[in-house]
Parts: sequence; C-alpha cells; structure tokens
Amino acid sequence: MAAKEGWNYISGVPETEEQQKLRFQVELEFVQCLGNPNYLNFLAQRGYFKDSTFVNYLKYLSYWKEPEYAKYLKYPMCLHFLDLLQYEHFRRELVNAQCSKFIDDQQILLWQHYTRRRNRLLTPQNPNATPEQNSGNQSNQQTNGHMNPKIT
Repeated sequence: MAAKEGWNYISGVPETEEQQKLRFQVELEFVQCLGNPNYLNFLAQRGYFKDSTFVNYLKYLSYWKEPEYAKYLKYPMCLHFLDLLQYEHFRRELVNAQCSKFIDDQQILLWQHYTRRRNRLLTPQNPNATPEQNSGNQSNQQTNGHMNPKIT
C-alpha cells in the first residue's frame, strides 16, 4: 500500500514505488507517534506547532482517517489527537507539561476501563451464579493467568 499521493511535490516528479513505500512507513509511524501526549508536548515545546508548514503537514495527514489507511494503525487513538491538532488552542496548550500529563492520565484510564470491560464481556458467565460469583470467576481467571479460549 503506497502513501496517499504518488507525487513528490518538492522535485515535481512522480515517486517511485520504493519511495511511496518508504513515505507510507514514515507517515504511518509519525501519525502513530501523535497518540503519545508526551511526544506532543515535546513537539510543542520546540515550536513545531507554530510553524505553518508543519501545521499544514498535520492537515495533510488526515487522510489516515480513511478506512483504507486506518486499518494499518495499531494505535487508533492517534487519529483523535490528529483531529485535535487541527485546532490552534489545543496546539498552544500542549506546551504546558501539566496539560500533556493530564491527557496521558486520561488516556491510561480509558484503556484500563475498556480492558476491564472487554475482559468482563469475554469471560464466560455462569447463569446459575450470583453476580458476585461471576465477577469472582473473572478475577480468578485473570490473576491465575488462564486465557479465555474465545480471545484471539
């Protein structure tokens, strides 16, 4: 899968297939890095978000939201941050380390919530047991390291 455009705008000539593959890999990696609030703070503190060329590049990268590209993302949260980076106010706030720390904390809480919820949904329930017994089964399976055969 090549990157969105097969054209090198700097040289004004079409990219080779190898150049397209390399650009795809670089852009994929960079977009996924945008899911890390600490990296966003790093970029903000070094003034990248004040550079109009860089901001335009972030707009260009929004093609990753299209399903044909999004399927390659391991960290889809990065698309939410890519959307937020389109707003100047958000980019300005990222300079503050407390802001990025808050975002990081919220992201971890979100992951914990969905991990617990996913485990609860995928753990077989005993229909004759009380809710407390079912939740006890789930925690025993998690702490004993038993894998649910339905999880792939």
